[in-house]
Amino acid sequence: MTYLHTLRHLKPVQVYGRLRRHLPRRTPRAEGTWLPRPALGPWREPIHRAASLLGPDRFVFLNQERHLRGAADWNDQATPRLWLYHLHSFDDLNAVHAPRRKSWHAALIERWIAENPPGAGAGWEPYPLSRRIVNWIQWALAGNRLPSRAVESLAAQAAHLERNVEYHLLGNHLLVNAKALLFAGVFFTGAAAGRWLSLGTSILARELDEQILADGAHFERSPMYHGLVLEDLLDLINVTAAHPGLIDASLARDWRRKAQAMLDWLALMSHPDRRIAFFNDAAFGVAGEPEQLGHYARRLEIPWQWPGSGALAGLAASGYFRLSRGETTILIDAGEIGPDYQPGHAHADTLSLELSHRGRRLLVNSGTSTYEPGVERGRQRGTPAHNTVAVDGQDQSEVWASFRVARRARPQAVTTEESAAGVMLEAAHDGYTRLPDPVTHRRRVELTADGVKITDMLEAAGSHRVEIYFHWHPDLRLLSEGRAIAVDAREGGELARIELDPALEPSLESTTYHPEFGLSLPNTTLRGSWLGRCPVSFVTFLQLP
Repeated sequence: MTYLHTLRHLKPVQVYGRLRRHLPRRTPRAEGTWLPRPALGPWREPIHRAASLLGPDRFVFLNQERHLRGAADWNDQATPRLWLYHLHSFDDLNAVHAPRRKSWHAALIERWIAENPPGAGAGWEPYPLSRRIVNWIQWALAGNRLPSRAVESLAAQAAHLERNVEYHLLGNHLLVNAKALLFAGVFFTGAAAGRWLSLGTSILARELDEQILADGAHFERSPMYHGLVLEDLLDLINVTAAHPGLIDASLARDWRRKAQAMLDWLALMSHPDRRIAFFNDAAFGVAGEPEQLGHYARRLEIPWQWPGSGALAGLAASGYFRLSRGETTILIDAGEIGPDYQPGHAHADTLSLELSHRGRRLLVNSGTSTYEPGVERGRQRGTPAHNTVAVDGQDQSEVWASFRVARRARPQAVTTEESAAGVMLEAAHDGYTRLPDPVTHRRRVELTADGVKITDMLEAAGSHRVEIYFHWHPDLRLLSEGRAIAVDAREGGELARIELDPALEPSLESTTYHPEFGLSLPNTTLRGSWLGRCPVSFVTFLQLP
């Protein structure tokens, strides 16, 4: 039944795409003479990430350092797949201080061509292939010379991508494929380049209208992937401005409008420290920082300033809400977990919240450190890793494997209210109505001058086990003082005081927080437990001095 509840949401093109991937494939080649197209407009400086190439054959990705000693290491089965994807993507060509490593980069390009035969290995899979096509072209646009062998390889890579677009996945992968095809189409001249440009442009025109929601959110509803898609869009604006006249002017204007809306959404989904919140798959160090993306947009002459935020900001299309008062900010997920046909980066985090006070993060979702299948990946996606309610030991949405979701929670009856006293959000979800005795979880969050009041209501007919989780940032320590628990900064000074409903059995647990891939930090989780008959209501009060 898990498979059935997962597969029934797929689009026909995804099913066809999966079947097509098992058909015999031709060896990638692009015959003939390939001439790069000269840029007629300026190439603006893109975002530069931290260096990942530490030596001619030494790399660091996902907080893991490895050597590339021999050809077999490009596809080492003992290395996490995501690490290999980064290795084959060549991000360091455009990283911080990249010109200092120019000779390493040139040698690495030659080595990749020699040690990765056409069509073989992880480097020829569409996603890292797409990223590499763009990075090689960006490196050339920055003033570096691609040798003739690399130009020929680049054309062969684009030809292979044209036949292997990820229609079986759709979502952000399809956008990355289309971006690479467009880059190849504007970089080269000739009939094949015209096809790549046409295909990439047509996919982007269709998919960006679907994938960018009315409030500016990317529809997978991950602030991290939103940042990646926004950077891709800015790169597209950049490369088409460097090669004017190759795409329709109205499409270019639409991309600029979308970029502005995406920047606004990302700012509202960032804490006062101006870094992203951790809803769904999210971590630092993958996408560009929100302020970096804003600076990049301005270099592309897209007027944008960090928006102010009132007491209530409702991002209705994506289902996120921002409540603010004084020095306190709360971000709440009251939306769908993602598009039905591609929820691969979804977590079971409906009605979870994150909270900052006095510029510091207090309540945090647990983040993401791995995509490798196994217990840890499942734990990080599960409901108990978030600041929300679990019933009978079940996840609200049935997350499984690394990127699968069967039955999923749907938000219900979302209402907000703003008054002189403060701001309030109330919402429910149906994730637990699949239980033999159906349960509806309703949550009300009120932010006033007195603090934060969280009321969790469980509506059902029978008995259930209820657990409410509150995860605290690693920089904090929790001290029990009777029913109340003091939340202190480790360097001293009380930041908050939380008091669970008297009906809940409190416990402080040692858990882990994952702000980056490959990184786990110890933190503390406050859990409130209860077993009994429903309906029942619990009130948690958070005092913020």
